[in-house]
Amino acid sequence: MSSQIPAQPASAKALLPLALFLALFLGTGIYFQSEGVEYAFYQLPSPVAILPAIALGILLSKQAFEERIATFVAGVGDSNIVTMCMIYLLAGAFSTVAEATGGVDAMVALGLGIIPASFLLPGLFIIAGVISTAMGTSMGTLAALAPVALGIGEATDISLPLLAGVLVSGAMFGDNLSIISDTTIAATRTQGCSMRDKFKANLKISIPAAIITMLWLVSYDTSNAPLNIPEANLWLCIPYFAIIVLAVMGLNVFAVLGLGIVLAAAFGMVAVDYQWVKFSQDIYDGFSSMQEIFLLSLLIGGLSGLIRQQGGLAFLAKAVEAVTSRLSKHKQRSSALGVAGLTSLTNLCVANNTVSILLAGEVSARLARKGNLAARQSASLLDIFACVVQGVLPYGAQALLMGASFGISPLSVSIHTGYCFILGAVALVIIVWRKPLEDRIPEQTEAVT
Repeated sequence: MSSQIPAQPASAKALLPLALFLALFLGTGIYFQSEGVEYAFYQLPSPVAILPAIALGILLSKQAFEERIATFVAGVGDSNIVTMCMIYLLAGAFSTVAEATGGVDAMVALGLGIIPASFLLPGLFIIAGVISTAMGTSMGTLAALAPVALGIGEATDISLPLLAGVLVSGAMFGDNLSIISDTTIAATRTQGCSMRDKFKANLKISIPAAIITMLWLVSYDTSNAPLNIPEANLWLCIPYFAIIVLAVMGLNVFAVLGLGIVLAAAFGMVAVDYQWVKFSQDIYDGFSSMQEIFLLSLLIGGLSGLIRQQGGLAFLAKAVEAVTSRLSKHKQRSSALGVAGLTSLTNLCVANNTVSILLAGEVSARLARKGNLAARQSASLLDIFACVVQGVLPYGAQALLMGASFGISPLSVSIHTGYCFILGAVALVIIVWRKPLEDRIPEQTEAVT
């Protein structure tokens, strides 16, 4: 994000508001977890948890009070933040409209109709990945597929933790690649690259990890597992595939999502008598579903403006660079390690991959520019390591949802998310062993082109 407000010299003190936010968010989650409350880390809404941090940031500022407020508002109104929030709204509208018209059932039916029983576990991984890529949400994918997988597990001797782990793996695979995922939106906007370029950079790491995962999963014998395929109109899959194709072709993301919403509604009106009134209501419901991340993005933008002006982001960038430079003497490699480590650390603290990207985004962009790391690569690494950590966290929403759905421990779910572990290992191997690019200033592109 850019800022017109002059920043003070690097200062560790300026990071206190960020530390307060993390302490409130993490501390509340740990408390509720100890009390046995479900979704413990989601009891304190993140837009509320950040308010004391904003107040502290304003108090720590040495500007005049009016200037402090102006700094905060300038951060909230940053063009990248506002654009990101508008994309969130459109993505939520598409997901809600497509689901309401039966698109999710159609995607599930299409996947289950194709895979043979002997290829069940790799097939479920692929289905979850495709649906998550199309929907842009790992949680929505898990909610749709959990009943299917649970029925399979109860009718066979396949381990429920294994089935749950496979679904989480596939959901995180798709969430990481999806162009309408909030993680992709946050990563591309904070790093300043196009979604198409980030998608291509992700594929180079995600596909090898997915292949290794499927080779592992195919070793399980599931030839006797029954498959109950739900009835659905497969034509309703077209809007999902359309937005993927259009995005990869490089069409403007606003146009992609706008066309996706219209297509989903049009197919619904033809196939299931979808009504105009319901269409308008679903659009608004989609907007509402993005309320938390919408508000948090605005507030984080304002807090980042305060921290940046007080020298906190400069201090954090220098600290991360100092650590990673000891691990590798090459600037690009150390920058890549810095982006990966910073994102992983923040996600461990907040248990939310999108929030971690928002928190680490600006410092990661600085590291990338200083290390001549291409924006598409830093965006890819941001999203990858946020998804890796989120997928293996026993207190993450994905593990908690599957644990509750299957009646098993969230920890048993997280240790079976093989893809996430494999993805992290593949990404680190590529960072460490890939021949670095020539030192040059990478081309920066706009994220909405």
